[in-house]
Amino acid sequence: MNEFTSCTLKLENKCVSCVYFLHEKLYIFVIKVNFLGGSIMKKAILDAAKRNGDMLTTAQAVRYGISKTMLAKYVEQNKLIRVRHGLYALPDSIIDDVFALYLQNPNIVFSHESALFLNGLAERTPFKQSVTVPSNRVLPKPVKEQCSCFYIRPTYFKLGLTRRKTTFGNDVPCYDAERTVCDIVRSRRRIDEETVVAAIKNYARSVQKDLFKLYEYSTTMSIYPTIKQYMEVLI
Repeated sequence: MNEFTSCTLKLENKCVSCVYFLHEKLYIFVIKVNFLGGSIMKKAILDAAKRNGDMLTTAQAVRYGISKTMLAKYVEQNKLIRVRHGLYALPDSIIDDVFALYLQNPNIVFSHESALFLNGLAERTPFKQSVTVPSNRVLPKPVKEQCSCFYIRPTYFKLGLTRRKTTFGNDVPCYDAERTVCDIVRSRRRIDEETVVAAIKNYARSVQKDLFKLYEYSTTMSIYPTIKQYMEVLI
């Protein structure tokens, strides 16, 4: 005579069914595991995205236990939209392009024209974002296609590193005003002269400028004579 009993347990995103029965004095266990979809998965995505400017990377989703297959399914169901490679957003959300670029590669620092705007030294957002990375790192191709990339020696990479808020209120890594002026002058062959001149004039008018810090940075980066020349001519 056989006797059997069953039970069901819910563990995180899994539903575990266990059936065991007695057959000839031997207990036999049958375990079935089903993955829960629906509300649990959707809530995980919503919570993660809400904490992240309404956006979610593939890597973040995987850490929350959400598979790439499930992400694709939510895109098909219009519960998520694919912003770009490896990045998703909630439907009807306004995309913060600067923050989205940072989410794609947290190793970047916004610099040059992007940093001018984030530091209040330019009135308009740049047509193309500018970022800096250490010379011993390589940006993925999808990221390089979206921005102007500058490489610098690792010893200079953290000089003047701070954080600024985008127009949407999201924090991103950025160089401070003094480092940005140094970068603009140092990379002046890649930047139009009008931008260089406007950056220095706007910095000179800023009540928050720190000339001693500018001197320290420009000396460290070996461009003090050039910075001094620009400042003397334009101020």
